[in-house]
Amino acid sequence: METGAITGYIDVAQVTLYAFWVFFALLLFYIRQEDRREGYPLEADQSGAFNRDDWLFLPPAKTFLLPHGHGEVSVPNDKRDNADRPVPGAKIANFSGAPYLPTGENPMLDSIGPGSWAERSDTPDLSHDGKAKIVPLRVASDFAVAEGEINPVGVRVVGYDLVVAGTVSDVWVDRSEQMLRYLEATTEVGDAPRQILVPINFGVFRKTGDGERIFYVHALRGEQFASVPSTKQSDSVSFLEEDQITAYFGSGLLYADPSRQEPLA
Repeated sequence: METGAITGYIDVAQVTLYAFWVFFALLLFYIRQEDRREGYPLEADQSGAFNRDDWLFLPPAKTFLLPHGHGEVSVPNDKRDNADRPVPGAKIANFSGAPYLPTGENPMLDSIGPGSWAERSDTPDLSHDGKAKIVPLRVASDFAVAEGEINPVGVRVVGYDLVVAGTVSDVWVDRSEQMLRYLEATTEVGDAPRQILVPINFGVFRKTGDGERIFYVHALRGEQFASVPSTKQSDSVSFLEEDQITAYFGSGLLYADPSRQEPLA
């Protein structure tokens, strides 16, 4: 027999190849199990029942310890976002996968389509030392607007209908990423003034004809700023609140005006 041969029909290279195939098959099986820790078991959108046919790839529950003493979580599990908040919408057709049409008074609060938000933890995102990452400049005293850059404080926030929604009162920064995340504004619409957060990536700074600088938000009409979801704490924002706030502005790109749901032509 030649060098490396085990028998007349099997050699080391062949055994190595077969071993690699077995290892790779087990690796794929493991990965396909691990990627089912969120969103599984699947739920049928017609009957609402869980699809438990995927017994082969659905892994046993694994418990993860959350940082900063926030407890633990086991996944996969049967918990669903809509368990305590039924979808305020109606399907536009009677087939599986048909989209929902919001039925609430304000479709931007219905958590449908671009306005969807998940049941994230209602606690702030914390840095490695346990401090809130995203805070206003009045808390992050070691941060400031760079010299020569636009200081948003005092700038008026304007909706796409050019109605003034409020005035910027502070800037919220991410202390870990060292970047601006939100503008805090005091509203001038609605029943009473409120402090709201406006995601910085949903607007642009512009100048009016008389040279005044404004923060223009194309997603919402001026009056719709009165319903922007609020935060429980004045100096921090939780994961859940971030999802709800950004979902409100995101849904405005579709639901702020009925014409935005129609064809362009």
